[in-house]
Amino acid sequence: MRRGVAVTPLEIRRDVIVRAAVLADELGYEFFSVAEGWGLDSTILLAELAAATRRITLAAGVLSVWSRSPATIAMTAATLHRLSGGRFVLGLGASTRQLVEGWHDIGYDRPAARLRAVTGRVRALLDGERLAPSAVPAARALRLGQPPVPELPIWLAATGERTLGVAADLADGWYPLYLRRDRVRELGASMNARRAAARPITVAAGPFTVVDPDLTAARAVAAASTTAYLAAMGDIYPRVLAGQGLAAEVELVRSTRTIPGEAQILLDEFTAYGTEAMVREQLERWDAAVDVTMVGLPPGLPWPRIEATIRAAASSTPG
Repeated sequence: MRRGVAVTPLEIRRDVIVRAAVLADELGYEFFSVAEGWGLDSTILLAELAAATRRITLAAGVLSVWSRSPATIAMTAATLHRLSGGRFVLGLGASTRQLVEGWHDIGYDRPAARLRAVTGRVRALLDGERLAPSAVPAARALRLGQPPVPELPIWLAATGERTLGVAADLADGWYPLYLRRDRVRELGASMNARRAAARPITVAAGPFTVVDPDLTAARAVAAASTTAYLAAMGDIYPRVLAGQGLAAEVELVRSTRTIPGEAQILLDEFTAYGTEAMVREQLERWDAAVDVTMVGLPPGLPWPRIEATIRAAASSTPG
């Protein structure tokens, strides 16, 4: 049983994130993942977490391949690797059209190709290679100006057919969102089979999670998180879920901005909520499907509920 904690890009309370990471570190979690959208700069926050924690592996979960150049990503990853004493995982993803075009003002064209190209260049730079410039071929190519870190893991967020191919070819880890557990298990096995003798891909995924003895309140939190992703984060997640036989349920959520009983399967598949015992049982279903179960913290959750959730979902208590 391997567990991690993940915060969403909608969580912008820096002090709460630091507090959660320190608690996860104390309780023996293996990973703490920080997402990035249009709020906090996750790389700066990860540097703060590197100073505040001692053992837990910190993950950028994930950086967009559109928002920084491959050289900037490589410099940042190598720096965070050194600041954390080797406890850093670089997560990369193709992001969404809404974020890329609406926030970064960049055309969203051929995202899988962009993910492959940026990942390849970042990996080469971290390995210490000198890459020839493509936009300005006459420029003198440079290497990373600090020691190479070929051992630094790169995880890729991928759900579509083309991006899954990139992950199978290039990733050390796979970090999908809104894929059903049986689908994650199936695709993880397929990607590892495709790699043959190469190092296996670490599969990390999990549900939005909240521990609360008040089941009505717990469901409301889980429903709000799910509704935000399906109704206010562009079309990628609705499309991914529709492709898994959940189109009718997604339409209900997008039209009502709630999770009615007819769409309960969305909560059953992608959230874990209720009492401590109920949440532990629900997380065990993810343990059977992935290498690392990532416990997603809904944004805006009060600290007592965050603490209760992190404590209940911990795989072990440090001795």
